[in-house]
Amino acid sequence: MMKTFYGSIAFTVIALILAGVLGLSQGQIGLALQFVFLALVLGVMETSLSLDNAVVNASILKDMPPIWQQRFLTWGILIAVFGMRIIFPILIVSVSAWVSPWEATRIALVDQLRYEQIVTGAHIGISGFGGAFLMLVGLTFFFDDNREHHWLGFIEKPLAAFAKIPFSAYIATTAIVVGLSFMVHGEEQKTFLIAGLCGVVAFFGVQKIGDLVGGDEDATTGKVVRSGAGAFIYLEFLDASFSFDGVIGAFAITNNIILIALGLGIGAMFVRSMTIALVRGGHLAEFRFLEPGAFYAIIALATIMLLSIRIETPEVITGLIGACIIGVSLYASIRHKKLFPHEYAEDGEADVILPTGDVTPGRHTS
Repeated sequence: MMKTFYGSIAFTVIALILAGVLGLSQGQIGLALQFVFLALVLGVMETSLSLDNAVVNASILKDMPPIWQQRFLTWGILIAVFGMRIIFPILIVSVSAWVSPWEATRIALVDQLRYEQIVTGAHIGISGFGGAFLMLVGLTFFFDDNREHHWLGFIEKPLAAFAKIPFSAYIATTAIVVGLSFMVHGEEQKTFLIAGLCGVVAFFGVQKIGDLVGGDEDATTGKVVRSGAGAFIYLEFLDASFSFDGVIGAFAITNNIILIALGLGIGAMFVRSMTIALVRGGHLAEFRFLEPGAFYAIIALATIMLLSIRIETPEVITGLIGACIIGVSLYASIRHKKLFPHEYAEDGEADVILPTGDVTPGRHTS
């Protein structure tokens, strides 16, 4: 199990060294130590915020062919670290300030105060888009009448009934976005509405692209199960949505774009390691309620993002809420397995993905 985290640990050491070098380049040993500490804090923050992300990633990744699993763990980390932690904030500056990407890069590196102001000024739009996308992710999971196991049946069974209504998750999310838009006025209301509706459209588009470019029909439900390129595209969009709050929240700690990229990159690496550990160990079958717990955490995060247009929630609280939900679902899973061991007779047998990418079927995972 620990081997899964060796790459993340190595990346962390390198990132902390680079943070120290960045501080030393400004001629101060004290600043170097400060930068190392800040990078570490950012890494811990991003990891704690992304526990639910790792579980959701694993629930999708386990059904993907080995070659696409490997691509998610290699290409995906490049997109996560460089795309979302460096290029995405620069594009926000470019669009918001109406300047070229080159000028936006100069602002990020030289005029860090202005860079922070522009990125945080785009908070309404980012919250609307990311919150709506994540809300759809969560509601689509619960608006499903074909799920075999429920954790909190008194909540999940009534929600499953909404699956009978066509596009129910889209209707509910759109209604939430429109309702919350009345919390702000003027240009902010317009920005939030457009961004939220764009998040809904983006989710629909990603779903359809995923169905077209990679998916097999489930013999039981008739639904298209994502695999290959389709699942990869969906996972990258999902990863991006999870990154929004971390990128914005990082400015509460520092406005140095390189330091933010290093710190959040550490978190992104550990999320990948946790994802691999869950998939290779077959833990989603072993811990039955871990997956619904992650989707409860997603809905909580989406709610916090959407409400942030008026109510500011500290990143620590956001991270703790997600971690607590995951922790409770893990405890419930362990307790359920002890009380009803006979129900796990088949779940104890799962495909194990070897480090080489080969799949060994029928290995016992408990």
